[in-house]
Amino acid sequence: MRLRLLLSVALLAVSGLGCALRAQDHPRPLSVTFVNPGKAGEVFWELVSDSMRAAGRSLGVEVETLWAERSFRRMQELGIEVVRRPRKPDFLIIVNEEAAGAPILEAAEAAGVKTLMLSNTLTGEDAARLGEPRQKLKTWIGSLVPDIEEAGARMARALVDAARANGLRSADGKIHLLGLAGDENTPLSLARNSGLLRVVFGEPDVVLDRLLNANWNETEGGLLADNYLQWAQRKGIVPAGIWAANDPIALGALKAARRLGHMPGRDIFIAGLNWSPPALDAVRQGDLLLTDGGHFLGGALSILLLRDYADGCDFAGPTPIRTFKTSAVTRERAEVMRAFVAGRQFERLDLARLRSRTGAACASRDLSVDALLSALSIAGDG
Repeated sequence: MRLRLLLSVALLAVSGLGCALRAQDHPRPLSVTFVNPGKAGEVFWELVSDSMRAAGRSLGVEVETLWAERSFRRMQELGIEVVRRPRKPDFLIIVNEEAAGAPILEAAEAAGVKTLMLSNTLTGEDAARLGEPRQKLKTWIGSLVPDIEEAGARMARALVDAARANGLRSADGKIHLLGLAGDENTPLSLARNSGLLRVVFGEPDVVLDRLLNANWNETEGGLLADNYLQWAQRKGIVPAGIWAANDPIALGALKAARRLGHMPGRDIFIAGLNWSPPALDAVRQGDLLLTDGGHFLGGALSILLLRDYADGCDFAGPTPIRTFKTSAVTRERAEVMRAFVAGRQFERLDLARLRSRTGAACASRDLSVDALLSALSIAGDG
């Protein structure tokens, strides 16, 4: 009798384990709404949404995208409308563009909707008032932020290394650089600049002649680069490199350098950021030194974090503000990365396989772009 009882208990335990395993293999469907701050047709933010949806298909998450059309007021209206719906999503993803996030977070807290902030977190007075995720606002479960400062530093180091290797020094023995920033206000722009300045200040033989704001666009990047290169010529300075905060600025600088008789990739080096297909083409041809980025894949990573969280595996480690590392694409892998980005081949992101490979270590999961790409066998030294 006792033996039969023990066997019954054992069978129930095994049966329960089997159910748990099956539940993990076939997790319950989740719904996520993403308030995208960009405009439909804006390449970077379309890439974010596309990678998010591809990750959702891999992990059983239905993703809804709402476009704010670059209006912070519209962004707030959309976020607040979502959390007031009779049928609310399991999770909301927002971006703190133009400091629009705090009212949405507070509305989500009142409605009980768990919210993840992508690309940035609260700053200034909002940060002082509301603190970090899970402090005053319990439904604000975290932020996922790219390490853009390190990307800016990586770009600067690559320019300096290339200049040294090619002997691009002025008569003063220094390596002279031009910095073309995005703007002087947004946190991600300032973080990129900080990475550049960290490298410059740490290298006694490097001079940053100018750090100018190109407002993220190719035309202004080209005009500023043209003015600088003509100034350098008048002063007898050898312009070794141009650091550009994004790919359009880099491409504008590239055209200016060619117009003035330079041979980019040989007598001057230019680095950009964004992994845009035109920049990847220029890297493949040897005209641009590199394009850093891949941070649009934060869309896919955000879905991975929310899937983990919903399945009881919390992504928060010492802090619920998680950082992910971007990656530089140089000539060696520019062609394959261009095919991946331009073809929007995000279905190849096998997040289920990546998730099973790292097991239950959600708080210590490698949240780098290269780790995400490892499932595609196209990561590696960039």
